Parts: sequence; C-alpha cells; structure tokens
Amino acid sequence: MRIAVLGTGEAGRRLATKLVSLGHEVTIGSRSAENPRAREWAAEHRAAHGTFAAAAAGAELVVNATGGLVSLAALKAAGAENLEGKVLVDVANPLDFSQGMPPKVLTPDGGSLAEQIQRTFPGARVVKTLNTMTNTIMVDPDRIPGDHVVFVCGDDAEAKDVVTGLLRSFGWPDDRILDLGDLSGARATELVLPIWLRLYGTFGTAEFNFAVPRA
Repeated sequence: MRIAVLGTGEAGRRLATKLVSLGHEVTIGSRSAENPRAREWAAEHRAAHGTFAAAAAGAELVVNATGGLVSLAALKAAGAENLEGKVLVDVANPLDFSQGMPPKVLTPDGGSLAEQIQRTFPGARVVKTLNTMTNTIMVDPDRIPGDHVVFVCGDDAEAKDVVTGLLRSFGWPDDRILDLGDLSGARATELVLPIWLRLYGTFGTAEFNFAVPRA
C-alpha cells in the first residue's frame, strides 16, 4: 500500500521503518518539507518525505503518529480532502506535559482523541490501535514474552479489517488482537496511559505490555 505516516517522533519513524521493511510505499509527513528528521529518515530508507498534506494526498492509508495535543492541527494541515474515504490509523495519546511528570491525559468532553478526530474529519475511517505500548513493541511484539495484547476499535468494520491485517504483518497473532468494538472504545485505551506511565516509572523501562487472561 501507499502509506503516509504523519509525525517524525520515535513512534512515527519506527512505524514508517517497519512499513518500509514490509514492502509498503511510505511517505513520512511533517509540518515542514525541510524537517531534518524526516529528510534523514527518508534518505536512510530510500523513501519519501514531505508536508503533512503532500504525504496524505498520495496515500491509501494514513497513520497519525503526531503528538496527541497537536494531532487535530496536524490533520487539518494534511487536509480533509486528503483524508476523505481513507483508513486513518490513530496511535496518538492526548498527553499534557505542561505541569511536568506524570502528564495528564486530556479527554475532551469525556470522550477520546480518536472520536474527536472522527468528528472533525467525518469522511475519514478512523481506527484506534497501538497506543497502549511503547513503539518498539508496536512493530515487534515478540520482544515481550507471553500473550500480551493489542487493542483495536473503530466504527468502520472494513477499516478495522485493513488495520488488523497490518497488525498481523507486524507479528501480532489473531488471538492477541482484541477488537473493542466501535470508536468509543478509544476512551478506555487512551485512559490506560496513567497506569502505563506509573508502571514505566516503577520498572524504569517501557519494555512491557498488558495481557488479558481469560477463563
């Protein structure tokens, strides 16, 4: 697929690198076409980089890996017309670091960032996933032993099927991909972050994930 990864932080670059390794045609998008991290990544991986709008325009699928508090602005810069009808994979968390650590999770109107994105871009097909773990585990679940899980939610069943296929290609087996239903499930997965951050502080590492044992 032609995939746009919006965001040049660790998560964006890690996801873009994995997608390139799987044979996808990836463009990494940033606010400026001259973004040095985007340019360096693109040169290293023989891939493309450009503005949010340029990346999204040529893509079949868009990944939002921008910081959660700037995601709406980044997606507006990408352009609603460039998101229309496309699967939009949201891996961001709305974390507010303005008061220091640990950050607060901002939940607009008791909802979620993913739902806010869907309301703002009704033509996009938003799927929330991969936001409950660090980026190394997103693309390499075997780093962690055991039956730990990845959550998926979204209003469009076909879009969720596309994203589930990507997760399988990352190494997530079907029985560890948990479908939480419609996009309101993102309210729960985004609010996992307070306990995730506390565990990060306790363990001193982000190399962990959540398991859901069932009887």
